[in-house]
Amino acid sequence: MQLNTAHQHVLQLDIQGTPQAWISLEQAAVHMATGAVAWTEGAGPLATLRGGYNVARGRQSLIEVFPIIALGGASRINLFDVAPGVTRSKLFRRDRCTCAYCGQRFAERALQAEHIVPESRGGGWTWMNLVSACAACNGRKANRTPEQARMPLLYLPYVPSRYEAFLLEGRHIRADVHEWLAARLPKGSRLS
Repeated sequence: MQLNTAHQHVLQLDIQGTPQAWISLEQAAVHMATGAVAWTEGAGPLATLRGGYNVARGRQSLIEVFPIIALGGASRINLFDVAPGVTRSKLFRRDRCTCAYCGQRFAERALQAEHIVPESRGGGWTWMNLVSACAACNGRKANRTPEQARMPLLYLPYVPSRYEAFLLEGRHIRADVHEWLAARLPKGSRLS
């Protein structure tokens, strides 16, 4: 079977519809085969996997894997209490590739992750202390706070919601999965 490799990942949810992970087509098929899937979403199956023939029934086994699956059972933790991990690419996408100081848009490769409170002054690698900056502005700000450098932020940092985090990963997301996630974005999201 030939598969479209751009869309082989499946969005795994908990029973309440909270995104848990991107999983492979094979992992989703195992969940489907073992009866762990409570419900599915999507415009249609991502793939139909064909297995062996049942001699008694004379039929081939089939598993339709949908692009969104929800697993039964309760989550052990509230996933909304877990902040998504920060990466450079997710940061730049959160900030729409816009420098927080000059307001110009840049390609991701031309941006830098800029600490609002410099690392040397105890500023951490966190969503609330990082913004996207072009090399010129980052160099001009140097090892100072925005106030000390007289470079006010044009936008404020924020911690992305769970739904935003899955969109920020930058995968090739099927349109129906993108729409499902986008419909659950918080009001005022920069991704809207």
